[in-house]
Amino acid sequence: MADVLGRPLLRRPATAPVAVLVAGAAGLVHLYGTDPHRPGQFLPRCPFHLVTGLLCPACGGTRMVYDLMHGHLAQAWLDNRALLLAAPFALALWGRWTWEGLHGRAWRPRPARWVQLAVPAIALVWTVVRNLVG
Repeated sequence: MADVLGRPLLRRPATAPVAVLVAGAAGLVHLYGTDPHRPGQFLPRCPFHLVTGLLCPACGGTRMVYDLMHGHLAQAWLDNRALLLAAPFALALWGRWTWEGLHGRAWRPRPARWVQLAVPAIALVWTVVRNLVG
């Protein structure tokens, strides 16, 4: 299939961010009725935690999203503070990606070098802290 400009549908700038939206929405619909705080739920397990027994930077993210959807901000904070603080930035990046795609422009963020170093450094520090403290 091609659009009016002759580009294949999968090559259009809006296809990837819209696909992320659809997949995310499907995941949220499933998660809304599936309490990750209860054992035996049909949810993916963290491969890092399965192999090492340690919490990765995103461990608790599923519980955090579930709690946010149910209006439990304090519990979401306890589930994963770093991810909760990073979520608005991730949503803003996705929003910009979608906006540009819907306007026919491909968008690839080019963060400063210090950001490229800071993000994994913060994730590493968060991993160490949460595994030593909690």
